[in-house]
Amino acid sequence: MKKILISVPILLALGSALFFGYKHSAEETQKDYIHYDWAKNKLWDDGMAEVALYEATKEIYGKSRPFEYVYILVKEEFNKAYRVKTDDYSREDLYSVMKINKFCRVETLAYPYHFLTSVFMHRDNPESLHKLSHTSQEWCGTTSKQFLEKGNKYQYDYMSYFDGEGSGQAKIEQGPWFEDQLSYSLRTLNFTDGLEFDILLYPTQVNNKAELPKPVKAHVRVMKSNPGTELEGLISDLIQEPWKVIVAKDNQESLTYWINNTYPNYILKMESTDGRSLLLKEIKRDKYWDYE
Repeated sequence: MKKILISVPILLALGSALFFGYKHSAEETQKDYIHYDWAKNKLWDDGMAEVALYEATKEIYGKSRPFEYVYILVKEEFNKAYRVKTDDYSREDLYSVMKINKFCRVETLAYPYHFLTSVFMHRDNPESLHKLSHTSQEWCGTTSKQFLEKGNKYQYDYMSYFDGEGSGQAKIEQGPWFEDQLSYSLRTLNFTDGLEFDILLYPTQVNNKAELPKPVKAHVRVMKSNPGTELEGLISDLIQEPWKVIVAKDNQESLTYWINNTYPNYILKMESTDGRSLLLKEIKRDKYWDYE
């Protein structure tokens, strides 16, 4: 039998591809409606985080609940060994991600719900989700979920207090976006009036269930906004030439975002047909981890 020899560099390249998942060439994967260098701006290298505070609503038990939602966006260095933020910046296996942390406490008549969602995007590809984790805590129990790139799939690990779910592991396809990355990925669009494109979209993971997500088709449309009528209640200093972005799902649900056209393209407002909403009240750059 003829032996096939493979050089060390090729083996390393193959190992990297298996570790992170197969990536097509830039020509095959890049889309003209995405600004792929969006997160390479020096703003994200200042050692601080963008901290945004929203007035929000969400339906729980059939009733719209008002609450405050905090969105945090910051660049982090991960290491390949654990795929978490590194403590050792001299390592040779580091890579950059953009972390979006979303935290809220939603009051109901009897007890509160706590949700923390962490979305990690590749810094050099604002449509490519690397990792997503979510936890919910309320008086009935705790649910946790994680989606992590593995090969050309996402490995889905979950732990739920619901019967029929419990603890387990599954795999789902890479390629579809997660709804929970929209608040980041939509900021990186090459905004033009009339821009339209289609995506596959996994549903939001901000809940206390651990169901296997299934993607639906969604159509994204960008248009000029009328801030005078559509952005009432927003601090005027935050409004800078906003765009209106509609994400219409095939299942009849839709989300509408209002996004500044001026970098770094803040999410000003969001409305969903399922009762969720966001309205930006305050935004700043801060070292939120540096307090007592």
